[in-house]
Amino acid sequence: MISSEKQGAALLPALKQYFGFTSFRPLQEEIIRDALAGKDVFALLPTGGGKSLCFQLPALVRPGLTLVVSPLIALMKDQVDALRASGVPAAFLNSSLDAAEARACFRDLHGGKFRLLYAAPERLMLPGFLEHAKQWKVNLIAVDEAHCISEWGHDFRPEYRQLAELRGHFPGTPLMALTATATERVREDIVRQLALRDAASYMASFNRPNLTYKVLPKVKPFDQALKYLKEHPRESGIVYCQSRKTAESVAERLETNGVRAKPYHAGLAPEQRAANQEKFLRDETRVICATIAFGMGINKPNVRFVIHYDLPKNIEGYYQETGRAGRDGLPGECILLFSAGDVVKQTQFIQEKSDPNEQRFAREQLQRMVQYAERADCRRASLLGYFGEAWEGGCGACDNCLAPRETFDGTLAAQKLMSCIYRVREKSGFNFGLNHIIEVLTGGGTEAVRKWRHEQISAFGIGKEMTRPEWQSIGRELVRLGLLKQSTEKFAVIELTPEGVAALKQRTPIRLTKPVKPAAAAPRARRSGEIECDEGLFERLRALRRRLADERGVAAYIIFSDVSLRLMARDLPGSETEFGRIAGVGEKKCKEFAEVFVNEILAYRSG
Repeated sequence: MISSEKQGAALLPALKQYFGFTSFRPLQEEIIRDALAGKDVFALLPTGGGKSLCFQLPALVRPGLTLVVSPLIALMKDQVDALRASGVPAAFLNSSLDAAEARACFRDLHGGKFRLLYAAPERLMLPGFLEHAKQWKVNLIAVDEAHCISEWGHDFRPEYRQLAELRGHFPGTPLMALTATATERVREDIVRQLALRDAASYMASFNRPNLTYKVLPKVKPFDQALKYLKEHPRESGIVYCQSRKTAESVAERLETNGVRAKPYHAGLAPEQRAANQEKFLRDETRVICATIAFGMGINKPNVRFVIHYDLPKNIEGYYQETGRAGRDGLPGECILLFSAGDVVKQTQFIQEKSDPNEQRFAREQLQRMVQYAERADCRRASLLGYFGEAWEGGCGACDNCLAPRETFDGTLAAQKLMSCIYRVREKSGFNFGLNHIIEVLTGGGTEAVRKWRHEQISAFGIGKEMTRPEWQSIGRELVRLGLLKQSTEKFAVIELTPEGVAALKQRTPIRLTKPVKPAAAAPRARRSGEIECDEGLFERLRALRRRLADERGVAAYIIFSDVSLRLMARDLPGSETEFGRIAGVGEKKCKEFAEVFVNEILAYRSG
């Protein structure tokens, strides 16, 4: 048996040999060393933070098999393709294999051929499977996308609940749970469901420094999306849409306007979904227009932008979806098109839920999402704060930090709105919704106003100088400022908080934020992670990579990432030795590709 000290000493050589890197990302080495020491581990690393390496590298420095629980066929194939391209003996077992292929895989597993095996939870828990697995010298079980086990998470999958039985079948085998997104409640649920024992817990920062966050007023969303795509003609990205119909419509219109785009949603035939995803992964399609069905397991590292065409339901989903940009560490842009109309649509969907508790939770989450979209301070601080992480000062990489919003003295407007809420409650003895308050404020003659005789209160009609949408915006900002509180019940009523009552009585000065003008130009962000290089050579190397990938039937990034290509186009390696020093070039890839890439670089330079 190899000691954990010797295994630890082999980490850096194996990291370079197989993956082409000379150093670890934050927390990777600590997680790996705990796994090698036989400890249970819980690891929360953001998308692009290198979760997979935490169980892949231990598998290469000691004998035996690492069993990886993974939820999606596409993800398994993608990771196994990448491992094999790097010289790692890995396999997957799922429904995409025919009977002969599955038998061959079992034969090789019993023969000790593989170091990693990927399997879906439903395959893992089939009768007899775990009995087979006990003969394969399993030394680590890694549960990827572990948040799927928690019903409190945004992507709960019932089949993951069966994994609670793993501990009983493998009492002495360490477990590793990995996820990119989980609130404290979900983290606790994962540990409990998987029966992790004295688990070493690692939480990296949720911050993605290479991502820029922007929220734009949604005016003509298709024109806005098309304009962005034409301004970034060589970049690949995702357009998230709320409905299947919108996803298909946007993809079709983009194709008509010369942008290679395909739809992706749960309503498409499985073969069509798989084909569209494969084209996107192989860069044959530049843009995927998708519902939230497109997400987990999308391992494409060179997604340069994510556009939210419609308002997401919650911050967790939004964070996870934006996190699909810039997985390679190069700059990525996240754009949310926001309109109050989308809030109304989401509210209507919530009302269709049958469980009152589900409705209340969904309204609370939607309120947080709307507050994020409308806030005037640092968006990064807001996102990180949702996950319990503090961020001091501005980030320099969101629209509010790059072009701070104008403010104005909103004391009079706030006083009018708060006074109206106070008088309405005084008149009727209970609270009303914001829409009703605004009807009273603007002198509306609705049936409800007449029924409750609210035309008789002193605040009736004192806010006619502003439109209803303007009052809506002010109302939501006063909620964000903590002066008003909106309930999450079916009939969402608005009321003054103690701070609001004090501000009303003391006429406290209140500054409010001016709305963003639709035509405002999006500011240029500080692009963290940018690698400056010869762009002409980079494009030549991309074309070469694409040709090599097509010959092998794999996605382009399986050959090399954009990061590696940019480093080649910057450092101009002229020999196999110099090529081997590029980050992401391991031993197998150096032997296989050094000559062809070096020749391309030399031809370009002499060109």
